Amino acid sequence: MNGRYEFWIYCMTNTYNNVLYIGVTNDLYRRIEEHKSCEIKGFTQKYNCDKLVYFEAFDYIEDAIAREKQLKNWKREWKNKLIETTNPDWKDLSLERDLKNERD
Repeated sequence: MNGRYEFWIYCMTNTYNNVLYIGVTNDLYRRIEEHKSCEIKGFTQKYNCDKLVYFEAFDYIEDAIAREKQLKNWKREWKNKLIETTNPDWKDLSLERDLKNERD
């Protein structure tokens, strides 16, 4: 591959970190902006999940979907530990990093 990732799994939460949403996308920047602007009705809008706390990149959609399914079946404690391996303070990574450059 050319070193450029095309697919992502990501975890969103709200201000209180009391809910987690796990999703998959082919455009992380666009998808996070959709969550933050509440463009899409559903779980993340209902629970105000507007904070990106974790993401992983994949070359193939099948791998991203498999990882998404795996994480959705994990206990909350395991998900918390995974997030805290790279983001111990549960900061909004979309504010910390230039997600547009993550695609390059």
